[in-house]
Amino acid sequence: METSKPKITRKTVLFPLIGLAAFFLYIYLFQVDIPAIIATAQRANPITYAIAIALSLVEVFFFSASWRVLVNFLKIKLSIARAYLFVWYGIFVDTIIPAESVSGEALRVYLIAKEQGDQTYGKTVASLVTHRLLGMGMNVAVLIVGVVLLFTETQIDPLIFNLIVFLAIGITAMLLLIMFFAFKEKWSLKVIDWLVRLGNWITRRKWHLQLNKIKEDAFKMATSFHDSMKEFKRSPKALVLSFFYLALTWVFSLSIPYLVFMSLGFPVSWSIILITATIVLAVKSVPIGVPFEVGLPEVTMYTLYVGLGVPGDLSATATILSRIITLWFRFFVGFVAQQWLELRPIIAPTNSAIEQKT
Repeated sequence: METSKPKITRKTVLFPLIGLAAFFLYIYLFQVDIPAIIATAQRANPITYAIAIALSLVEVFFFSASWRVLVNFLKIKLSIARAYLFVWYGIFVDTIIPAESVSGEALRVYLIAKEQGDQTYGKTVASLVTHRLLGMGMNVAVLIVGVVLLFTETQIDPLIFNLIVFLAIGITAMLLLIMFFAFKEKWSLKVIDWLVRLGNWITRRKWHLQLNKIKEDAFKMATSFHDSMKEFKRSPKALVLSFFYLALTWVFSLSIPYLVFMSLGFPVSWSIILITATIVLAVKSVPIGVPFEVGLPEVTMYTLYVGLGVPGDLSATATILSRIITLWFRFFVGFVAQQWLELRPIIAPTNSAIEQKT
């Protein structure tokens, strides 16, 4: 199987640059004082900011550990180092391909199948779907905690409250829908059969043999997937451990914007951090391929910070410094992981040949 390696091109960096330009245009249109933003950023405490950067590495580590628990439970051997590299590679692809909710996960399915065979497709997808379900449940829980804390501190803006309620309901509905198809094998098989029938109708049965082969492979994958989901249902111990690591992931994730504000000498309430981070992550986690890296996180974060009472200049500065960590820093770390995974198999045989000659 040939490697489909993403390459660094002008288009690779184009989406993040468009996002950054869109954000600056947004704050310009709303008459935010850009020189004041630069002056505020220059006063940031470098040590506190460096800790925030380090916590970003720790956050991804626990996210990888959470997913690895589910993969290993399904008898797919994956070391923590390998899982860590796969997740970083996925983050890199998430950045360069504007479909964050699915592209990185699809890559992880491919990487495991590439190393351990096509029979792992169904199990790997099951681990990712289960991990997503746990994450969506955590999203709703953190969102509710943030609202409760905010109500105890100040009066919440009705617009933001309505947005929170809408997202909570939306995530819960999506969660239930995914769970329904995850545990209803007959429905999944019916959907596959219906899609193949549609394909035969569109092509007037010219691709009948090819579509039947696709149907057989899809049925095998679906059966493996549903069998794996049943294993999770019968033994929730793996789910509990994965959820624990996911909770630690959230702790470190929420600490990043909190430390960014601390570095600027303006500590904010944890309720503001919880609500803002959860809304941003909730929208990014909806599995419909929304190109959410292109400016929207910055605009969303800035708008929410201002709506929750943080001064405009400080909101913009904190948003920029946070996105340097959660977008640009992760982009380059993900690129290093991608190069390591793709180049090491090529370099290793060369080194072995050199050693044999000597």
